[in-house]
Amino acid sequence: MREQLRICHLYPDLLNLYGDRGNLQALLRRAVLRGIDCRIEPVTIGEHFDPDRYDLIFLGGGQDAEQNILREDFVSLKGEAVKYAVEADKVFLCICGGYQMMGTEYIEHDGTHLECLGAINVRTVGKKIRYIGDTVYETELVPDKPLLYGFENHSGRTYLGDGVKPLAKVVSGAGNNGEDQTEGAIYRNVYCTYSHGSFLPKNPQMTDFLLQRALEVQKGAPVTLDYLDTIDEDFARETIQTCKKT
Repeated sequence: MREQLRICHLYPDLLNLYGDRGNLQALLRRAVLRGIDCRIEPVTIGEHFDPDRYDLIFLGGGQDAEQNILREDFVSLKGEAVKYAVEADKVFLCICGGYQMMGTEYIEHDGTHLECLGAINVRTVGKKIRYIGDTVYETELVPDKPLLYGFENHSGRTYLGDGVKPLAKVVSGAGNNGEDQTEGAIYRNVYCTYSHGSFLPKNPQMTDFLLQRALEVQKGAPVTLDYLDTIDEDFARETIQTCKKT
């Protein structure tokens, strides 16, 4: 019997800045190449979210306008189910705006306080100046390929609270806030980053890490994924590294 993996794409019609859907395409591709039956199901405003149905939940990035449109649905209607999924160790990948909304609050640059879900202990403060550009981070999650490459575009400065650790350390770019060299966040099996849709396509080992964790939670036992080469991705990563040095 083929292994099956169900992925929930939350608010795909509103949260898809800078090709964030590419992260799902990377997960799907590397799952299918291993013979894993991977299904992606969209869930948006007004639709029921069943946390027990999914192995991995994806929440992309969006502008403030889109986030404000879906905030009530996410916090008030789906909020308890999402928090249940977090505490049940379901795997999450949250990008930029989705990352911010998983936190406790967002303070806009004019001082307006916006309530967020509070599923993870991080807070974000908005500023007028944006951080935009290619990024390089160093992570302990994939020790054989510790450098993660991405692209950030955000005005929020995110600060990690107790019980949350960073996804990576900034090598190049701003990361969470441009101050403490942290990038992203990890709480239980929630993995957050400011890197947008080229994040997983550029980092296949991170893609495999998320697939492996999702299958392990599903089965309640360690899982070893079949080997897949990363020749094309490694060439692209080496090219980026070379260009940054010149």
